[in-house]
Amino acid sequence: MRFEIPGVLWRHDPETAEVPLVFDSPHSGSYYPDDFGFTCHVETLRRAEDTYVDELYIAAPEHGAILIGALFPRSYIDPNRGVEDIDEALIDGRWPNPLKPSQNTRAGLGLVRRIARPSTPIYDRKLSIDEVMARIERCHTPYHRVLDEACSRLHAKFGAVWHINCHSMPSKRSARDIGRPADFVLGDRDGTTCAKEFTDFVARVLRRRGYDVRINEVYKGVEIVKRQGRPAARRHSLQIEVDRALYMDQKTLEKNSNFDQLRADITHLIEQLGHFSRERR
Repeated sequence: MRFEIPGVLWRHDPETAEVPLVFDSPHSGSYYPDDFGFTCHVETLRRAEDTYVDELYIAAPEHGAILIGALFPRSYIDPNRGVEDIDEALIDGRWPNPLKPSQNTRAGLGLVRRIARPSTPIYDRKLSIDEVMARIERCHTPYHRVLDEACSRLHAKFGAVWHINCHSMPSKRSARDIGRPADFVLGDRDGTTCAKEFTDFVARVLRRRGYDVRINEVYKGVEIVKRQGRPAARRHSLQIEVDRALYMDQKTLEKNSNFDQLRADITHLIEQLGHFSRERR
């Protein structure tokens, strides 16, 4: 069954016997709202999307898991940022609530992005407080509510829940990068958002498929795994980043010839995680 809030999110429920497993793709949305008001090229904004990540995990419901995806783009508002992670340089007026901007936010990549890439602003103006509040209420709050409800329901039913936060990463992250980038990076915020056996299990399954997997290297996980991950309460949350070069052309955003193989390997991971979660509930 598919549940949808138009323009905001969709949720695919299990198509077979349910397991305590949830996947979400918060950055694969490509529906650009009419009130976005950006002035840079849309092609530049699209580079921020986790293009096709939702498709890579599309088999999750076939294996008893819940799959959730955002429809709005992360450049409009980012579900993987806290509501206090706001860039004051973007706001016209004084924000009425306490702020806690992160380093990324100060660089223009906060809850609402100020730049599309270095030296490329998204807007030719500041945003009003009402505009930003509306984005939070229309998109950010419902996304977290639906994810919270899915994880909490499964936890109540099974006594435990395992959550995967699905992302993609550019092959070259910064000018300082040297050597071959990882195929996958797993982030558990240095072991604080899930049991070590969960992280190790995912790494082992992917490595057996021939992938270079690293743990907490650059990408440790942000707001979503922080909110969902409470391992002492048997609520486990892990972020997975996959190198975009494995499945798409990073300039044209077209799928490459390896897309189907990568999706098959991720489907294998989903299947194995289904067994893992059943055995540990």
